[in-house]
Amino acid sequence: MSHTTLLLIAAAGVATLLLLILRAKVQPFVALVVVSIGVALAAGVPAADLVKTIEDGMGSTLGHIATIIALGAMIGRIVELSGGATAFAHSLIDHFGSRRTPLALTVAGFVLGIPVFFEVGLIILMPIAYGVARASRKPLLVYALPMGAAMLTVHAFLPPHPGAVAVAQAIGADQGLVLLFGIPITAVVVLLGHLISRRMTRREYPMDPALRAEVYGEDSVAEDSAAEGTGGSAPAVTPTDDGHGGGVLVKPAPTTTTDPHPPAPSFGTVLALIVTPILLILAGTLGQNLLAEGSAPRAVLTVLGAPMVALLIDVALCAYILGARRGWDRAHIANVMGSALPPVAMVILVAGAGGVFGKVLVASGIGDAIADVLDRTGLPALVLAFLMALTLRAAQGSATVALITTAGILTPLLARADLSTAQLSLVALAMGAGGLSVSHINDAGYWMFTKLTGLDVASGLRTWTVLTTVMGVIGFTLTAALWPLV
Repeated sequence: MSHTTLLLIAAAGVATLLLLILRAKVQPFVALVVVSIGVALAAGVPAADLVKTIEDGMGSTLGHIATIIALGAMIGRIVELSGGATAFAHSLIDHFGSRRTPLALTVAGFVLGIPVFFEVGLIILMPIAYGVARASRKPLLVYALPMGAAMLTVHAFLPPHPGAVAVAQAIGADQGLVLLFGIPITAVVVLLGHLISRRMTRREYPMDPALRAEVYGEDSVAEDSAAEGTGGSAPAVTPTDDGHGGGVLVKPAPTTTTDPHPPAPSFGTVLALIVTPILLILAGTLGQNLLAEGSAPRAVLTVLGAPMVALLIDVALCAYILGARRGWDRAHIANVMGSALPPVAMVILVAGAGGVFGKVLVASGIGDAIADVLDRTGLPALVLAFLMALTLRAAQGSATVALITTAGILTPLLARADLSTAQLSLVALAMGAGGLSVSHINDAGYWMFTKLTGLDVASGLRTWTVLTTVMGVIGFTLTAALWPLV
């Protein structure tokens, strides 16, 4: 089959995928599987090999990322339900002082965004932003905009979030190097996003009157909540697709344990538990690069630094320190850990379906045809990764779907380019920058943020969409600046 025919089949497949998700409102997992089957048959994959191709794509992807996503979700759930996330944010506000509260909430969004999914983190931290806005009588957006953008940045760039994990696995990047490069890049992006948001929020944007009444204490319910020290309550949020994994139901969760007596975890405890798996993964990567092959220290660090092992260790630490030591019995700990799995089940399946799509592209020869065309454009792989992820993100809204699809399309080109592991890690971060950009009206995350902040559509586009896009471009620029160094 000619390259032209294969490319037309690929284009028709991507167009069908977008139509199914956007117009027909088909669940992304189902849409990806249906399109994968259609593309495979149209491209000439033998019918006898079709099921094996799908199983290989699903198995090779989920065999690596399913455990990581599940364990990461458990860590975030324990931190959330122990009250650690709220206590962490309040501690930062106390340390930074009232004048730098927006920066404190930005830092809280960045740090808590590592183990906690974007939507859940927004639900946890938004009531704190309400309370601060009420106390200061300043616009809510001053606090909420940089905080939300920080959490979305981490969601798009860093493991253990599903898009970043799936991309690293698909293209052969090292997750330790992704973290080593990605943490400072995202930290700078978040800081610059905070500064940009300060300029954007100098003017006050229209706010939903009902939410304004609730946030600023003109409502009796809000006043009662403030008197109880809750800092206000978030408005009801209808369960919705998360816009990043497809089909995750986001529900406000209680942030206290069943036992009201234990004090909230300390700032240092929560911070230590969040950074423990990161440090273990980085130690494993450094050990493999600096220590002699076959040495005992390298073997130990390799095992401890494997993402699955590092997260498993942290789950055990969280269960003991935030759970058992604070009065949770074993049954309650098991229930809390189990409650983390249903919300991420569809994320895992979507990631697996993305792996199926990528496998079909390779098995059918479409991947090589796309690689030839992209190679002739003369654009560096880093630029192609960013632009393709940004385009797919803008077209269909889901950051995770955009990242997984981009990885599947570019994998043959990247294999042909013979890039080093460090360069592949930067390519993964470039895709993350594209996935961060252009969060707009087809992204459920956009609607969640605008509803929680009381913004109308136009104001949301002028603030949230512009800020996420600018931060995505900044992230890509910083990633490209590292390219000559690796």
